[in-house]
Order: sequence, then C-alpha cells, then structure tokens
Amino acid sequence: MSKKIHVRKDDQVVVISGKDKGSTGKVLKAVSENGRVYVEGVNMVKKHQKARTQNDPSGIIEREGSVDASNVMLVCPKCGKATRVAYKVNEDGSKDRVCKKCGAVIDQVKKA
Repeated sequence: MSKKIHVRKDDQVVVISGKDKGSTGKVLKAVSENGRVYVEGVNMVKKHQKARTQNDPSGIIEREGSVDASNVMLVCPKCGKATRVAYKVNEDGSKDRVCKKCGAVIDQVKKA
C-alpha cells in the first residue's frame, strides 16, 4: 500500500529531525511505496561500486541516502519558511497546494 507524501520531486525542503537537522535541499526522488524521499546533500552514504563496463568508474562513491518523508518540511517559495501543505479545491476540480503560513499557492495539482 502506497503512502501519501506531502512533498514531491523538485520541492525545496528543510530537514526537521535526525543527524542532518536544519539542512535544506531539493527533493531528488520521492518514493511513495515506503514513504521516503531523497534530498540533495542530505544523509550522504558511501557505496562500494564495481565497474560494470570498462569505461565505468569503480571505487567508493558518495551519494544521497533516503530520509523518511515525515522528517522533512516543505519550504514555501514566497515566505521562505518551513510550512505544512494545505490543499484547496478549485471549481473545475483541480487542486492547489497552499502554504499554511502565508496562504500562497505553491503549485497546481492536475485534475484527477
């Protein structure tokens, strides 16, 4: 069963708990099946990688690990504060994501 995640790819978020608390970054990938997100520059892990072809590099590479979606908050593009997300339904059936603090429309969700 997939979970509903309040952030999406390319959203600017701030980490609110864990070892990277206070750091901000862009969401690279959101996985709704397990409720986790990959944030740019957060939870960096080392991966031992073997070269698959002759041109691929091998060695220890650093990349982003996943963070639980409940540990990040969306940063409003207008007021610049970490905020919760509200949904406002329009007359035509489409939804808008709205900042809870300033009321600004973050983006529009496609009509279902």
